[in-house]
Amino acid sequence: MKSIQIGANTLSYDEAGEGEVLLLLSGWCQDHRLFKTLAPELARTHRVIRLDWRGHGEHREHDGDFTVDDQASDVAAFLDKMNIDRLVPVSTSHGGWANIEVTDRLDVARIPRTVVIDWIQTTPNEDFFRMIDHIQDRTNWENGRGDFFNYWIGDTENQDIVNHVNNEMAKYSFEMWARSGREIGKAYRKWGNPMQRMAALKDKRPITHIYSQPFEPEYAEAQLDFAAGNDWYKPNKLPGRTHFPTLEQPKVVADTIRAFVA
Repeated sequence: MKSIQIGANTLSYDEAGEGEVLLLLSGWCQDHRLFKTLAPELARTHRVIRLDWRGHGEHREHDGDFTVDDQASDVAAFLDKMNIDRLVPVSTSHGGWANIEVTDRLDVARIPRTVVIDWIQTTPNEDFFRMIDHIQDRTNWENGRGDFFNYWIGDTENQDIVNHVNNEMAKYSFEMWARSGREIGKAYRKWGNPMQRMAALKDKRPITHIYSQPFEPEYAEAQLDFAAGNDWYKPNKLPGRTHFPTLEQPKVVADTIRAFVA
């Protein structure tokens, strides 16, 4: 990974391939390793950049507390430093909040389309908020995190996914997990759900949501209903069984992204 100074923080990134820029952004307490099989697939046709959030990746030190707005500011500053004037951001999970924030700040000429992957699109129930609260409780955070881990892994035997959750994600500190819970909970309480956040964009542009979980038909129906009234929104259900389609079926995800940005 390369390093770049953004404000008081050092961020890690790498890049491969040529063509239109795809900027890969993980969720909280994840990093570039989430894209280890997806990035080479996409790099066959695009310039692919994996950027780690501050406090993530190879540079865990960071300049105090930060928010989703700070993450979006980091992305915008990174794009300016790298002289990238046109790109498609591709985020996973709750990295979507910062993705949509930076998409809202930059004009359509610079970000003509946006991709979000496996990001809970509907308004969560109280059980979700309880789990979010648990990972902010120093006395109970590992149990709360374990509830998420078990759901995300599901019944898969894919060792890339098991390792990503039980080793890579598990290495992040209580402080980062608590920060993620605070920011995720705050975003849902402010906006209701990501579809409502995207509907509030000043300048609409095509956005696709690529996902496997949740499996309930009502979840798919809610997105299709939203898409019927918002033709810029394109839900794309994949047949996977976990929260990590980038690791579970990278070629399918890459082909889906390529078709959307073409």
